[in-house]
Amino acid sequence: MTNSTGKALTNAEKQQRYRDKQKQSGKKELRGYLTPEALSCYEEIQQKTDWNDSTLLSNAIRLMYAAHKCGQVGILNSWLTEHKR
Repeated sequence: MTNSTGKALTNAEKQQRYRDKQKQSGKKELRGYLTPEALSCYEEIQQKTDWNDSTLLSNAIRLMYAAHKCGQVGILNSWLTEHKR
């Protein structure tokens, strides 16, 4: 790939271009660190579903929202605590 001056793009420029395209398509980047319990859950779900990080995170947030709207967050948190997840 080249930029407007005809020079090859650096990796940083390619990454910025990718991030800009994602933002333009309405996507938002989220970052964070997983607890050991969450990492264990992540690994199991990733293996079973073959989802990439973006799909897994998007679905996790959508499912949490559904649990919130249905009044189930407390029940789910209790289950996670009882099962040390």
